[in-house]
Amino acid sequence: MPGQNYFLINALPTLGELGGTPPLKPTQLLEHISENAAATALVEFLFLGDDLLQRQGGLAGEITELDVSVLTEAQARDEQPLPDYLTGRLQTEDEAGDESAARRMVQEDDLWEAYYHHGARLARRWSSSFLSAWIGFEVGLRNALAVARSQALGLEPDDYLVAPELTDDEHDFDPLLNEWTSAQTPLAGLRALDNGRWNWLAQNDFWFTFKNDELAAYAVRIMLLNRWDRLSHVERDNSAAAKKPEPE
Repeated sequence: MPGQNYFLINALPTLGELGGTPPLKPTQLLEHISENAAATALVEFLFLGDDLLQRQGGLAGEITELDVSVLTEAQARDEQPLPDYLTGRLQTEDEAGDESAARRMVQEDDLWEAYYHHGARLARRWSSSFLSAWIGFEVGLRNALAVARSQALGLEPDDYLVAPELTDDEHDFDPLLNEWTSAQTPLAGLRALDNGRWNWLAQNDFWFTFKNDELAAYAVRIMLLNRWDRLSHVERDNSAAAKKPEPE
């Protein structure tokens, strides 16, 4: 597969820094790699995570326009069922003895737990070291944030953990949490977290290996670039609306 990926990767545009203009939409990257089944499976999983975040924001009334690439818009708006692997809570060896569903405090956490375990199965199926490491980082970061928030509110942290058995226990999340807690606005806090993700990629992107994992790492960068492109448009629209004079 590295031979095939050599041409796929060399044909991809160079990426700038986080906050820059994305050269590709997620759907365009999926089309570009469509003949590589393994890479497509990995990249679809990664883009699905962003789709689920948009779905969550839409259902909460935080966003109105969706730009999903794996889910249909009807699924993202909760007008059609999500894929079975996200709703069936398939029991695997990863989840043996897991009692978290019985005491889940936030129902949406069931969806994310199913999502991460689906990714762990994909990582094993396609022998993806990158995907396994990315899930460990993402789950670890998510749970570190959950612990910080619950402790601040005087709640039991264990009730808000998602798939803790998949966490990268060796990663120190404290510096990133400190940046997040010191942010002046929620948007600045999100930027700090995504900067942390971007920096993690620089150390784990399988650059110049021409493996499927290199395509997967590229996909995460595309996802983050497109996320901040959407956020910048929302921020500009909100600023324009705030400056618009009210009718007399």
